[in-house]
This record gives sequence, C-alpha cells and structure tokens, in this order.
Amino acid sequence: MSRGKPEFLIRPIRPEECRALGDVLVAAFRSLAHPMPDPEGYERDLRDVRQRAQTTCQLVAVTAAGELIGGVTYVDGPGSSYSQDLGEGESGMRMLGVDPSRQGEGIGRALVEACLERARAEGRTRLRLYTATWMPAALHLYEALGFYRVPERDMASVGMLAYAIDLPAGD
Repeated sequence: MSRGKPEFLIRPIRPEECRALGDVLVAAFRSLAHPMPDPEGYERDLRDVRQRAQTTCQLVAVTAAGELIGGVTYVDGPGSSYSQDLGEGESGMRMLGVDPSRQGEGIGRALVEACLERARAEGRTRLRLYTATWMPAALHLYEALGFYRVPERDMASVGMLAYAIDLPAGD
C-alpha cells in the first residue's frame, strides 16, 4: 500500500449510488468471520440506503474512476430514526463497510475521520457508535482513533458494544 495521496475520495452519496452502496455494505458484512445475528433482517437494513439518505448523511469512498468502495451513515444527532439513543450534543455513526477486496487500505479510517470532521464542524460534543467483538478490525480501528468503551450503553441482547469519542470544543 502506498503511503502517499489516497487513491480514493470521501464525499456525500449521489442518488444513483444508493444500490451500489447497499451491495458494498452487504458484501463487507458477509465477509466477517462471525455471522451477524439476524443476517437477513440486517442485510435488508444495509441495502436500504435510499431510505437512510432521506434523513441522514451517507458518506461514500470512491476511486478516481468513480467506483464506490465503501460507505458509512453519519447521524447528526437525536431525532432521527437512525439515532438510536443519542443524547443532546451527540452524533453517531452506523453501518460502516468497505468492499472486501479493498479492506486494509485506510478506507474505513478515512470514513470514520470524515464523520469526526462533520461532528466537529457541527459543534457536537461526542460521536457514538456500536460494534461487536466479532468485528476485530473495527474494534482495532476505533480504539486506535481514540474511541473508548461505554459499557452502560451496550446492547447486550444483540451483542453490540457501545463506543464513543469526545470532541472537545475548538478541536
């Protein structure tokens, strides 16, 4: 992997890319070594990009040739049906996925950093997310970026672990 300029761009999704992002997200989650709980239901959720895009920001990673290689849902605060249990001043991140053939190239990190940049620009105090022990690459990435565990917010019934990162004012 080259350490120079990234060979992809992070930007908001275009309407014609919704299906492609759904396909990439499903492929990414299918590539996990551990099966997801309720894979059929979650795959429906992953593919429903057009619906999510109506109320949340869908960020995508695309190559110079326009190939969609990853994406994430950024939730700008409480009030959205995708906000789960966000509190005042908090933002969230959901459904991060990278094309399995492109994993390990820094695409996931760039998508997380784009969410952090958005949250800071909006004056949010914290960014929260859920992940699971059976997503070791995600756990490693989030912890490397400074996210910390919030066990009192875990969704134990579905095996999800809560993480957060504080966004100091003026950061």
